[in-house]
Amino acid sequence: MRPITMAMTPWSTGLFDCCDDMSSCCYGFWCCPCLACTVAGKFGENRCLPLCDILSPAITAACGLPLCVPPAVLSVRVGIRHTYGIKGSLCNDIATSCFCEWCSWCQMHRELKYLSLFNDSTALIKSKVSG
Repeated sequence: MRPITMAMTPWSTGLFDCCDDMSSCCYGFWCCPCLACTVAGKFGENRCLPLCDILSPAITAACGLPLCVPPAVLSVRVGIRHTYGIKGSLCNDIATSCFCEWCSWCQMHRELKYLSLFNDSTALIKSKVSG
């Protein structure tokens, strides 16, 4: 049996396109932990999941274990990519999560907003066509 493949699309905005959506940009700049919790919640995960990224380095350092990759941002980023068929690779997700964590949360927030608007407008068009 062959796996089902879907057409892969790029992210709707680039990693550093924060100014494309000023509300997301300001939210991420002034309170990124809150933005991260919002993204996790909108994606269907526990809203407290991003707290792992904040607390994990302190906990693992106390045990003498280094933590290089923030687990929450990486897992949510990969989950969003796979769920919505966004082009990318695990290696790219790891690099983005390690070096651009806040930009990654902002990009995911913009993507979920874009997908929500797209799905809402598609549903509206379908209802007008059928009605």
